[in-house]
Amino acid sequence: MTILIVGATGATGIRLVEALLNRGQNVKVIVRSPEKLPDTIKNHEHLTLISANVLDLSDQEMKQHVTGCNAIVSCLGHNMTLKGVFGKPRRLVTQATQRLCQAIKANKSDAMTKYVLMNTVANRNRDLNEPISFVQRCLIALLRLLLPPHPDNEDAAEYLRTEIGQQDKAIEWVAVRPSTLINEERTSEIEVFQSPTRSILNDGQISRINVGHFMADLITNDNIWNKWKGQMPVIYNKGYGS
Repeated sequence: MTILIVGATGATGIRLVEALLNRGQNVKVIVRSPEKLPDTIKNHEHLTLISANVLDLSDQEMKQHVTGCNAIVSCLGHNMTLKGVFGKPRRLVTQATQRLCQAIKANKSDAMTKYVLMNTVANRNRDLNEPISFVQRCLIALLRLLLPPHPDNEDAAEYLRTEIGQQDKAIEWVAVRPSTLINEERTSEIEVFQSPTRSILNDGQISRINVGHFMADLITNDNIWNKWKGQMPVIYNKGYGS
């Protein structure tokens, strides 16, 4: 398989790249700062490095980069700095998802392409009647108002849910909603649910390496993909899902 990843220099994106390379997959990454990638990744024989800002690519360049890819993954996010949170581009995740999906469709491939979006547990799946308390509803409203990255994450998932939908002839998708991210060096058991089992006021946790491996499982294991395609699974480290 060939997998294109954007956001590969992030703490979770790197874990995904490592997991896929270790499984013998061919990986293409579009990165603005290649120096942030470890040498073990940059020099890997199965890695293709594209040094660019994803939103600066022309439509033709975007179409070229997605050609031949079986799956595309967005691990894009906003840096937790004043510039990263409040500066431009405020719709990085949404615009990248829209343009990548448009490039997939422009190629008119006979094969279905998988699109995986790393999202957030604070985003609801509006296809489901996910319960939410009044306090949590107010908190999310504040996040939308005060922190531009949150509505960006919401809009990216909404694009997949409503514009791509469940019957698209070119794209199948999964939006992965990790709980609070932590750093661990080894994988461990995880729990995967259709909807959050905890309030974001008392969230669980998931290691970045586990998120990377779950997304790699989605891409490389058709049974796991077929279970979650068109959905927004929530993942926790084992023991934190209840």
